Amino acid sequence: MTRAAALPRSWGFAALLASLAMIGPFSIDLYLPAFPAIAQGFDVAPIAVQQTLSVYLFAYAGMMLWHGALSDAFGRRPVVIGALCVYAFATLGCAIAGNIQSLWLFRALQGISAGGPLVVGRAVIRDRLHGADAQRLMSQVTMVFGAAPAIAPIVGGILLNTLGWRAIFWVLLAFVIATIAWTARALDETLPKHVRQPLDARRMWHNYVAVLTHRDFLMLAAVPALNFAAFFIYVALAPTFLIDKLGVSTWGFAVLFIPLIAGVMIGAAISGRVAGLLTPSRTIDIGFMFMGGAALANVAISAFAPPGVAWNIAPVAVFTIGSAMVTPSVTIMLLDLFPATRGLASSLQGFVQFTLGGFNAGTIAPLLDATLLTMALGMAAFTAASYAIWRLYRRAPVPSLPAAP
Repeated sequence: MTRAAALPRSWGFAALLASLAMIGPFSIDLYLPAFPAIAQGFDVAPIAVQQTLSVYLFAYAGMMLWHGALSDAFGRRPVVIGALCVYAFATLGCAIAGNIQSLWLFRALQGISAGGPLVVGRAVIRDRLHGADAQRLMSQVTMVFGAAPAIAPIVGGILLNTLGWRAIFWVLLAFVIATIAWTARALDETLPKHVRQPLDARRMWHNYVAVLTHRDFLMLAAVPALNFAAFFIYVALAPTFLIDKLGVSTWGFAVLFIPLIAGVMIGAAISGRVAGLLTPSRTIDIGFMFMGGAALANVAISAFAPPGVAWNIAPVAVFTIGSAMVTPSVTIMLLDLFPATRGLASSLQGFVQFTLGGFNAGTIAPLLDATLLTMALGMAAFTAASYAIWRLYRRAPVPSLPAAP
């Protein structure tokens, strides 16, 4: 067996791809405990700090339209390394920002570059593997990647309380530099030159339109996007949810994020175990059973039980088990629609997910922070919408025209 064939099946390769994907979650979760300190340091309202998250997500989503197309044209490796270098510069800017406007600017630059490693990493998996093998590796990546949101707020809280909020960005910069070195050494090119797509504006426009008007793509992309939005309510509102509603200190963000990530890792492990044993559709159906039950339990607990860390966080953690079961299968199904332009399809999937995430963080989530019940109802509404779209996809007739642009 050749090195190229063996490498993607190893946990080391999964760890590298997961480290690339961790850039995005680290950019969100690492500094969440520092929101009050940043607001105090810059003497601005809390909503101004909340907008540093929204501007990051919108920039992240917008640039995702290009990461995949660039990797389809120039190869996977140079796009990943270039994006990481831009991200390192932006992180340095966040660490030395002198006012909230500068922080907005460098957070936007972080968003522009952070999506590249995630998008291209998905395409790398599908370049090399197929079917159950691809689902297994996607699940391995999800398990390793799942550690990021658990570790990040814990580390962020420690750094905040010992060295101040700027230390969070200095540590993030060190992580990115290490990841650049690892990527340069270990990531081989997976897209041969003879199958690359020319970076032609007219052709790209045609491909974007073909993907974004494809019925199955829109439905499959909406499912993980809505699932992400459902539990991202609690991520975006973590300072309010934990500190104001549950009485947790800035040292205690782990009480939310460790259960969430345990759920992600459990769900991803199940997805990997059943790959090849259950059909992807059956795996997704089981995932929705977890999510639906958790969302209903969350509404009931928030409506009738007094606030409590254990019972208010447990349903959200169970929800992530189902979400992590659904995402790998849906992603593989979506990428298989467009075998000639998987990078572009991965870009557009990320665009859908993080555009909704940015809108959620900046607009919907702040409207839901009044009570624990309004947060739970928001999660339930997103879950119901996701399941309705999945059922619609299952019942829709198979299109007769070729899917690939």
